[in-house]
Amino acid sequence: MEIGPLSRHRAKLALGARITIAAVATLGIGHLLGTPMILWAVLTAVILTQMSVGRSVKATIDYSFGTLGGAIYAGLVSNFVPGANELALLGLLGLAIAPLALLSALSPRFSVAPATGVIVVLAPTITHVTAFHSAYDRVLEVALGGAVALVVSHLVFPARARLLALVAAADMLEVMAKALPLLFSAFARPRDPETIRDLQRGVGDAFARLDKMEQEARHERIAFLNAENDLAPLLRALLRMRHDLVMIGRAAVIPLPETLRPRLEAPLATIAEAAAAHLLDGGAALTAARAPAASAPLEAAFDAYAQEIGALRAEGALRSLPVERVEHIFALGFALEQWRGDLDELDRRIAERAR
Repeated sequence: MEIGPLSRHRAKLALGARITIAAVATLGIGHLLGTPMILWAVLTAVILTQMSVGRSVKATIDYSFGTLGGAIYAGLVSNFVPGANELALLGLLGLAIAPLALLSALSPRFSVAPATGVIVVLAPTITHVTAFHSAYDRVLEVALGGAVALVVSHLVFPARARLLALVAAADMLEVMAKALPLLFSAFARPRDPETIRDLQRGVGDAFARLDKMEQEARHERIAFLNAENDLAPLLRALLRMRHDLVMIGRAAVIPLPETLRPRLEAPLATIAEAAAAHLLDGGAALTAARAPAASAPLEAAFDAYAQEIGALRAEGALRSLPVERVEHIFALGFALEQWRGDLDELDRRIAERAR
């Protein structure tokens, strides 16, 4: 399935529609079931209806763990520790919240546990029910809101985390393609090291977004027993691409020696231009579910650079350079060869997505 620019904007509108439908549906079902504190069920449905089905699954699992743990502990504490007056209630609240707050700090999965503990402890002062009933009602409210959120996320304009992950992968390839010309120009003209680091951070941020989407796709696949291939091989290929650009960026901090610059500047610029075009085609291939086209210009650019280095060595042009500059040239050559192999690996992984 092709994912165009319109789909990315449509996803936000679909999320708004899902949240609205989840809230209204929870309110209606809650009234039919006679849920005591319907407010919490509606809030739960709103919170757990996320951008993708996978993210909703993960949020529901984490929210359920936190709610169940907080309700059980706070319910037990409230049942055995009296809170007959305001001073006793302060002590009871502190005793109930402190361990839950520590637990939420240790594990994000239990981040909702302290809030659940507060509701379980203080709700009886408003509704005049026992601590057990307060905890029981809280679990039922979350179960209702979570169930509605999952059903709505799966049935109403469902946004698959796997497709969003492919969009994120294409975005990462686009970020790398835009960074290449500026990065490779540093071999000919000195660049501020911070500028190069900004380019690296942009690629790193794009990969972080992709990695988050892949985790959501994994939850989605497990929750619905989906037989689709996972995205881990594609992520590993993209991670290697990121590492390759880090190596090239480190080499780009030092411009090429002036004696070699006229011979190597043009081949490096050609590599950057051809690789940028190939990465953009790879991103389009991902979202269109097709195999990427082979890039003859990119292969020719890599070969031309290797031949130029071979000619310089044959002419003895490297002998007059300091040892550290010669090491710099060979380190760049190694990084380019590694990158060339990883580009081929990336093409294979994108082709697997098409199959």
